Amino acid sequence: MPVGYRSLREDVVYEEDQYELTDDGRIPIPYRKVAKYQDGNTIDWLHEENLERERNHALQSQAGVRGILLPALESARMWFIVIVTGVGIGIAGAWLDVLVKWLGDLREGRCSYGFFYNSNACCTGLDPGEVCREWQTWGDYLNIQSIFGHSLLQAFIYVMLAIVFAGSAATLVVSYAPHAFHTGIPEIKAILGGYVFDAFLTPWTLLIKALGLALAVASGLSLGKEGPLVHVACCMAYFLSRLFKEFRHNEAQKRRVLAAAAAAGVSVAFGSPLGGVLFGLEELDTFANESDVMWRGFVASAIAAVSLQWVNPFGTAKLVLFQVTFVSDSWRAFELIPWITLGVIGGVLGSLLIRLNVEVALYRRNSVLGDWPILEVMSVSAVTAAVSYLIVFARVQTSELVANLFQECDPTKGDFHGLCNPTATRQNVFLLCLTALLKIVLTAWTFGMSIPAGIFLPTIGIGACLGRAMGLIMQSLYRAYPTAWIFLSCPPDPSVRCISPGFYAVIGASAMLGGVTRMTISLVVILFELTGALSHVLPIMICVMTSKWVGDAMGKDGIYSVWIAMRRYPWLPPVHYRDKGETGANIMKPLSQVIIIKDGITSVGELKRLLARYEFHGFPVIDGHGEFVGYATRQELRSALERLQTEDSDFERSKKCTFSQNRMRIPIDERVDLSGALEDSIIQLRKEVPQELVVNMFQKLNLRQILFTHAGKLTGLVTKRDVVNLLTSHLPHAAALSQHPPHTRHP
Repeated sequence: MPVGYRSLREDVVYEEDQYELTDDGRIPIPYRKVAKYQDGNTIDWLHEENLERERNHALQSQAGVRGILLPALESARMWFIVIVTGVGIGIAGAWLDVLVKWLGDLREGRCSYGFFYNSNACCTGLDPGEVCREWQTWGDYLNIQSIFGHSLLQAFIYVMLAIVFAGSAATLVVSYAPHAFHTGIPEIKAILGGYVFDAFLTPWTLLIKALGLALAVASGLSLGKEGPLVHVACCMAYFLSRLFKEFRHNEAQKRRVLAAAAAAGVSVAFGSPLGGVLFGLEELDTFANESDVMWRGFVASAIAAVSLQWVNPFGTAKLVLFQVTFVSDSWRAFELIPWITLGVIGGVLGSLLIRLNVEVALYRRNSVLGDWPILEVMSVSAVTAAVSYLIVFARVQTSELVANLFQECDPTKGDFHGLCNPTATRQNVFLLCLTALLKIVLTAWTFGMSIPAGIFLPTIGIGACLGRAMGLIMQSLYRAYPTAWIFLSCPPDPSVRCISPGFYAVIGASAMLGGVTRMTISLVVILFELTGALSHVLPIMICVMTSKWVGDAMGKDGIYSVWIAMRRYPWLPPVHYRDKGETGANIMKPLSQVIIIKDGITSVGELKRLLARYEFHGFPVIDGHGEFVGYATRQELRSALERLQTEDSDFERSKKCTFSQNRMRIPIDERVDLSGALEDSIIQLRKEVPQELVVNMFQKLNLRQILFTHAGKLTGLVTKRDVVNLLTSHLPHAAALSQHPPHTRHP
């Protein structure tokens, strides 16, 4: 072995050293310095998994009690992060609900005996339907006698506080944490898929996201808190994982923790622990291959839900957010007609909402609006508040609107703005449809502004309005024609309730949410946990199935996949790709377009200039005859050059870089050995293989690149970015919001 070779690989435990015991008789733990991934790269899953296997083997190989205690301690650290994250997001989500409720109610009035009481806390202990006199509007509190003055003051405070809340949220995001905007789910999906984006998970982002979310939701903008809570939970888990060395240096383990945290975030957002686990399985694609990750997600979701119920932010001592009561636990066959109709409407409007949102996002990026994000938020907030104040169903918070639309009419309880008045059915249907259309437009514009914003709740609100309108229409038809053949399964007396408009609202919500997100199993579970409508799961399933079919016919991708494609994150959708006879040659970059390093020919100076000029994450290495030598990553090359500690002289810069046994042909003082920068595992294929096989290998093996060779000579390569571009080529606006030009980086 040439002198100086081992000094370049002092970070590796060699085979002859692995069985040398330490002074106290223990087996040494292999330690390997791994260059930190830069934001914008993707991790090497094969390398990370290999490091994890080495570490686990070393821990279990310790002599005596240490071989038992060290693996147990390692597992305990993982469970500590999972449990603390579950408790933390449960408590944070509960107090966020309390803060949002108080700030939202503050726009309409205040409690007479305490400024920091929301309307629910102020009016506790009252019988159903009893008027609460302790809660006063601003006009009553300031003793404004004039009706016109009273209304004007209410509208002024309602709009101004909306602008103040939204403007404050936008200022916090733009000035202190730009990554705290939007929902965060597209980025979390990309991170769990291997994308490196540590700046998205910092403690400062966590603080601004939580505080800005409360202000944004309370402002009355058409957004929700459900998606951003997933981001908040992942920020908590990332902060806790930084406390332990094994998570700081292992990206695969870090993503297992983030997967459990994401499930806990959904659990808190909807009060749906099972839905959180299934959301991670279906939407985040995190648990497909590892049962232990699913188990941790299950535990985190359960603990988060317990913490949420312990704080009891809704004052109901129940985890169900929107408790639904039905006329009966049974449903009738004729109701499948309006329910399937709602599914079709949900699929169509969901696709329309996605397209509107994309067009608005592109207009924002390419117009002057992109230079004035805070002004845009304040202007949209003013318009939203002013228009919503004029429509009775749009004036209240979306969560309160949905809760009332899901409820059945009960004479012992108050009537929500005449919703149960049979003589005002036409007016109510018109107002509900108008509210739904207004929220579609406002949601399409709001989702993407520089504030924390989720799309679950406004989508549920849109669907609930349309579903309730459909239920009122069916109820009106039944009352007008009780003996019609279609209503033969109902009692002939129209005074006996047969149709539940509240459940039609649930069906409409599931249809709209399915059309926008294209979720299926997790959506059904979330909805029946959200409402307690376990006896009506089958109609919800039929409606979600219909909305997804219709939505897929108008566009295969849901809102999150579209945003991932527009922002050009290297995330591979779990679709089954079918080629049309193409081979790997159709997708690969030929050798003439590949930046390569020549073994024994490229000098140190040329290598440094190459690294400074190109930002590719790695470079193939070939010899002077075109024979493939290996693949060197950017991080390892830079790390190897730094370890050389050479002087910046012409002689040192002229030394040749060697990566193989050919180094023996060059005098030792005229070369530097960089063989340690080569990847241990490289997938090589021939360019004649089917393109479908190449895509499947990237999807199932989480690869970063595949090299194409023939008779030992390099012919081309394909990267994960190339496969992502292939799978998103059907989207007309792919990479339209990318922060990096398409040619600068190839993960």
